[in-house]
Amino acid sequence: MSQSIVEKYGEARLPRYTSYPTAPNFTADIVPGTYAGWLSSIPTDRATSLYLHIPFCRSMCWYCGCHTTITEKDKPILDYLDVLHREIELVAAQRKDSLNVGEIHFGGGTPTIIEPEEFLGLMQALRTKLGFAPEVNTAVEIDPRRLQAEMMEALGRSGVTRASLGVQSFDPKVQKAINRIQTAEATLKAVDGLRANGIHAINFDLIYGLPFQTVESCVETVDTAVQMRPDRFAVFGYAHIPTFKKHQRLIDEAALPDAQGRHAQAEAIAERLVAAGYRQIGLDHFALPDDELAVAQREGRLHRNFQGYTTDACETLVGLGASAIGRLGQGYHQNEVPPGLYANRVCTGELPTAKTYALTSEDRLRAEVIERLMCDFSVDVAAICAAHDFDADLLLKDNKALDALESDGLIRRGAGTVQVNDAHRFVIRAVAAAFDAYLGASQRTYSKAA
Repeated sequence: MSQSIVEKYGEARLPRYTSYPTAPNFTADIVPGTYAGWLSSIPTDRATSLYLHIPFCRSMCWYCGCHTTITEKDKPILDYLDVLHREIELVAAQRKDSLNVGEIHFGGGTPTIIEPEEFLGLMQALRTKLGFAPEVNTAVEIDPRRLQAEMMEALGRSGVTRASLGVQSFDPKVQKAINRIQTAEATLKAVDGLRANGIHAINFDLIYGLPFQTVESCVETVDTAVQMRPDRFAVFGYAHIPTFKKHQRLIDEAALPDAQGRHAQAEAIAERLVAAGYRQIGLDHFALPDDELAVAQREGRLHRNFQGYTTDACETLVGLGASAIGRLGQGYHQNEVPPGLYANRVCTGELPTAKTYALTSEDRLRAEVIERLMCDFSVDVAAICAAHDFDADLLLKDNKALDALESDGLIRRGAGTVQVNDAHRFVIRAVAAAFDAYLGASQRTYSKAA
């Protein structure tokens, strides 16, 4: 890989395209009752997914880009849970029918910061007030450092099917530099405890591009992690945006790798995981060959949403909690981000919607093209345009970004098709961005593309 290509495309700051349009393009100019109307119009036979945001942690990891609040006290968490229950009731009252929930994802923050009985009560509220499908897949993001046996038992009792464990790096020097000390032994204890409670689908999150990280330390982390045999890995590049997340100023910028170093780390991690028997899924996921994510990729059924790559084909995602984002048939909604403002809205009997975005026909077209690129590294633009009743020239003609990618030898173009060269998959976000009609309009700073 030439250094010029890595620097040109790896240094570009681009969206991760977990949605299209991306969240910075959502608008606060909300017509009263918009989201409520969307909820009411969900077809009764349509399966629904839920995302619940728990925005609390006991300590701050300096690399973190999430919406979270640090608290050593339980009262703010208990108050928040009370408001979350009220929001569930508001959604149920607006809906007046079962949502037929088949997928649930708890994100954070640290969802397992709440007490076991509180988690069981929250699941019961979702079941009784919103309505479950006959089979429900429930995933929970977990900090292994503070996962107790009682919580693992509660997760199993409540029907959790997948656990996503933050690992990031097992290198002590890196851990100290990001304020996250986590031993392999503590991680293994969590994995064993979850499996003992019937939760066998395990994900690990790893990060490259952290301070003091090297190719060697990345490989050592992978070697340690694969011994625990999680079903999946998500491998993300660290997004250093201290103007957006002020706590990132505590990270020594001089200790961060350059674009070439980040690329080398990502490549080394990928090679090691593939050698250990994992299949590479899209841009940043890896899964064992019999995992449903790997099967979906082989069969062309892979999707991408706010949680990354998924087998969830559901068109209806309801977001619950502060900052939560959802997508319904008509468009996107996002709740108020500050927990206090979110609570004030809910306690006055309002759905706490801060932003919405109504999808246009062209948005849906571009969203499908971008999703197929992100999932398959190739797309038949002409066929998708025809299915949406658009002329392919809208996306392909005079597309200077696409022309540059082709000129640099990163993609191949056919009769209305675009194929990313295998050796240049790391530029996929740049290829997707070539179809983004809004890029640059929000003035938002994104993470580096590699």
